[in-house]
Amino acid sequence: VQLQAFGGGLVQAGGSLRLSCAASGRTVSRYAMGWFRQAPGKEREFVAGFWSGGRTYRADSVKGRFTVSRDNAKNTVTLQMNSLKPEDTAVYYCALGRSTSGVNPSWDYWGQGTLVTVSS
Repeated sequence: VQLQAFGGGLVQAGGSLRLSCAASGRTVSRYAMGWFRQAPGKEREFVAGFWSGGRTYRADSVKGRFTVSRDNAKNTVTLQMNSLKPEDTAVYYCALGRSTSGVNPSWDYWGQGTLVTVSS
Protein backbone atom coordinates (compact mmCIF):
# COMPACT_ATOMS: atom_id res chain seq x y z
CA VAL A 1 0.00 0.00 0.00
CA GLN A 2 1.32 3.40 -0.93
CA LEU A 3 -0.12 6.80 -0.14
CA GLN A 4 1.25 9.88 -1.83
CA ALA A 5 0.21 13.29 -0.59
CA PHE A 6 0.83 16.39 -2.66
CA GLY A 7 -0.36 19.94 -3.08
CA GLY A 8 1.33 21.68 -0.18
CA GLY A 9 3.06 25.00 -0.49
CA LEU A 10 3.33 28.56 0.75
CA VAL A 11 0.19 30.67 0.93
CA GLN A 12 -0.78 33.91 2.59
CA ALA A 13 -3.28 33.98 5.43
CA GLY A 14 -6.81 33.91 4.07
CA GLY A 15 -5.76 31.95 1.02
CA SER A 16 -6.57 28.42 -0.10
CA LEU A 17 -4.75 25.21 -0.88
CA ARG A 18 -5.91 21.86 -2.11
CA LEU A 19 -4.15 18.72 -0.93
CA SER A 20 -4.60 15.37 -2.61
CA CYS A 21 -3.71 11.87 -1.53
CA ALA A 22 -3.36 9.17 -4.15
CA ALA A 23 -3.63 5.61 -2.92
CA SER A 24 -2.35 2.45 -4.55
CA GLY A 25 -2.87 -1.07 -3.32
CA ARG A 26 -6.17 -0.31 -1.63
CA THR A 27 -9.51 1.04 -2.78
CA VAL A 28 -10.12 4.20 -0.79
CA SER A 29 -13.90 3.76 -0.82
CA ARG A 30 -13.56 0.62 1.28
CA TYR A 31 -11.39 2.10 4.01
CA ALA A 32 -11.20 5.02 6.33
CA MET A 33 -9.10 7.84 4.90
CA GLY A 34 -7.83 10.65 7.05
CA TRP A 35 -5.75 13.80 6.99
CA PHE A 36 -3.50 14.61 9.91
CA ARG A 37 -1.02 17.38 10.54
CA GLN A 38 1.98 18.00 12.70
CA ALA A 39 3.23 21.48 13.44
CA PRO A 40 6.79 22.11 14.69
CA GLY A 41 7.08 21.15 18.34
CA LYS A 42 3.56 19.76 18.49
CA GLU A 43 1.98 16.34 18.38
CA ARG A 44 0.31 15.05 15.27
CA GLU A 45 -3.40 15.79 15.22
CA PHE A 46 -6.38 14.66 13.23
CA VAL A 47 -7.71 17.19 10.72
CA ALA A 48 -10.46 15.58 8.66
CA GLY A 49 -11.42 12.32 7.05
CA PHE A 50 -13.85 9.65 6.00
CA TRP A 51 -14.71 6.68 8.13
CA SER A 52 -15.35 3.37 6.32
CA GLY A 53 -19.09 3.91 6.23
CA GLY A 54 -18.62 7.17 4.35
CA ARG A 55 -19.29 9.56 7.21
CA THR A 56 -16.91 12.51 7.38
CA TYR A 57 -15.33 14.05 10.44
CA ARG A 58 -13.43 17.28 10.92
CA ALA A 59 -11.54 18.75 13.82
CA ASP A 60 -13.27 21.72 15.44
CA SER A 61 -10.37 23.96 14.47
CA VAL A 62 -11.04 23.47 10.74
CA LYS A 63 -14.84 23.24 10.60
CA GLY A 64 -16.24 25.77 8.18
CA ARG A 65 -12.86 26.13 6.45
CA PHE A 66 -11.67 22.67 5.38
CA THR A 67 -13.60 20.13 3.33
CA VAL A 68 -12.64 16.53 2.68
CA SER A 69 -13.81 14.71 -0.42
CA ARG A 70 -13.18 11.42 -2.13
CA ASP A 71 -12.86 10.53 -5.83
CA ASN A 72 -13.46 6.82 -6.10
CA ALA A 73 -12.66 6.74 -9.81
CA LYS A 74 -9.21 8.24 -9.21
CA ASN A 75 -8.76 6.50 -5.84
CA THR A 76 -7.85 9.78 -4.23
CA VAL A 77 -8.90 11.81 -1.23
CA THR A 78 -8.72 15.58 -1.28
CA LEU A 79 -8.54 18.19 1.44
CA GLN A 80 -9.72 21.61 0.36
CA MET A 81 -8.40 24.22 2.75
CA ASN A 82 -9.88 27.71 2.68
CA SER A 83 -9.39 30.75 4.88
CA LEU A 84 -6.02 29.46 5.94
CA LYS A 85 -4.45 30.78 9.11
CA PRO A 86 -0.81 30.87 10.22
CA GLU A 87 -1.68 28.25 12.84
CA ASP A 88 -2.55 25.84 10.02
CA THR A 89 1.14 25.69 9.18
CA ALA A 90 2.22 22.06 9.47
CA VAL A 91 3.24 18.96 7.61
CA TYR A 92 0.05 17.30 6.43
CA TYR A 93 -0.19 13.53 6.17
CA CYS A 94 -2.82 11.29 4.68
CA ALA A 95 -3.57 7.92 6.22
CA LEU A 96 -5.57 4.82 5.40
CA GLY A 97 -7.28 2.89 8.13
CA ARG A 98 -9.46 -0.05 9.08
CA SER A 99 -12.64 0.00 11.07
CA THR A 100 -12.30 -1.17 14.64
CA SER A 101 -14.71 -2.05 17.42
CA GLY A 102 -14.02 1.38 18.83
CA VAL A 103 -14.95 4.85 17.62
CA ASN A 104 -11.80 5.53 15.64
CA PRO A 105 -10.19 3.56 12.83
CA SER A 106 -6.83 1.92 13.13
CA TRP A 107 -4.61 4.06 10.91
CA ASP A 108 -2.35 1.47 9.33
CA TYR A 109 -0.72 3.26 6.40
CA TRP A 110 0.70 6.76 6.11
CA GLY A 111 1.84 8.96 3.28
CA GLN A 112 5.09 10.88 3.32
CA GLY A 113 3.61 14.26 4.22
CA THR A 114 3.39 17.57 2.42
CA LEU A 115 4.35 20.91 3.97
CA VAL A 116 1.81 23.69 4.22
CA THR A 117 3.11 27.10 5.26
CA VAL A 118 0.72 29.97 5.88
CA SER A 119 2.31 33.38 6.17
CA SER A 120 0.73 36.21 8.13
